[in-house]
Amino acid sequence: MTTIAHLKFNDLAPDLELETAEGTRIRLSSLWEEHTLVLAFTRHFGCPQCKEMLDQLVISKADLARKGISLAVITQAEPGSARAFCDQYAQGVLCLADPTRQAYAAYGLGQGTLRQTLFSPRVWRSNARLKKTRGWKTELPPAGQDAMLMSGTFIIGTDGRIRLPYYYDNIADHPSVELLLNGVMGMDWGKPFEAAIEPKS
Repeated sequence: MTTIAHLKFNDLAPDLELETAEGTRIRLSSLWEEHTLVLAFTRHFGCPQCKEMLDQLVISKADLARKGISLAVITQAEPGSARAFCDQYAQGVLCLADPTRQAYAAYGLGQGTLRQTLFSPRVWRSNARLKKTRGWKTELPPAGQDAMLMSGTFIIGTDGRIRLPYYYDNIADHPSVELLLNGVMGMDWGKPFEAAIEPKS
């Protein structure tokens, strides 16, 4: 497994050109030019935790908008597959296609360990809960999607800098809606940091 360097607080957000689920090419920087952006990366489409993450984001979309925060999701699918998936699980959210996983790599997202993806009690409990309450079970990824790829969520300010780099400890480790809305200790995501902040190890 190749280790990819993680982005840190106040790093410049990588700016790439991707296709939307409808097939239109778009630069990521256009998404944070006017509004703070929550940029969420999914795993593969057979992952029930990703469906739960998207469900939480869809539910909180209006609250984010009231805070002046927009939302976009990056998938590792071709545009057609991304559209079908997002029509079902992320209606009303801008979904982007990254089948070559260039954005994943740029944002420091790589393959997780077996503990992070399979052999964690938290993942087992999450799988059981989602199967019971939502009918979502773990399925094999569609062709071309990486079953071991990790999710991540990033908050990016209008200055193009990372306000929050959220790397999952395991696949069930979603950032809370409260964190996305209100930050750490009431932090205003719209205000820039004065200097780089090193997260505690």
